[in-house]
Amino acid sequence: MRILGIDPGIAIVGFGFIDKQGSKCVPVQYGCIQTEAHTPEEERLLHVYEGIVQLMDKYKPDAVALEKLFFNRNVTTAMSVSQARGVIVLAAAQRGLPIAEYTPMQIKQAMVGYGKAEKRQVQEMTRMFLKLQAIPKPDDVADALAVAVCHAHSYTLNSKLNEVLRS
Repeated sequence: MRILGIDPGIAIVGFGFIDKQGSKCVPVQYGCIQTEAHTPEEERLLHVYEGIVQLMDKYKPDAVALEKLFFNRNVTTAMSVSQARGVIVLAAAQRGLPIAEYTPMQIKQAMVGYGKAEKRQVQEMTRMFLKLQAIPKPDDVADALAVAVCHAHSYTLNSKLNEVLRS
């Protein structure tokens, strides 16, 4: 199963493709889509959409996992990120891909075993779990990989629960 993890944003969209092979997760490709500041928002959204479409078409994920938005004090930023998230969801829906969402706390719990873990702890566990030489940069990329791994764990658990419930 190939999973695309995404940390949505308007300036930087982190992405990470992993393959779930049995109990292992293997990184396939990861990086970010960046948009230029001071560019009209509609152009930035188009750039995010086209970038995600190219990645989905090239790496052909079986599922998409997104980090749920965490609304802080800056409503303007939250609105822009919501719009970027919307074009990402649209691209996945157009391809018939299942979409899962995870809160930052769920991701931390899956990666570190503690829902209030520090960001650096999550990044280091992601690096170790995927056997990477270094923590991917920028942070959005490491976060996207953590989302993908979180989904891999959740998908396995949910599949086993469904098997038990069907028996």
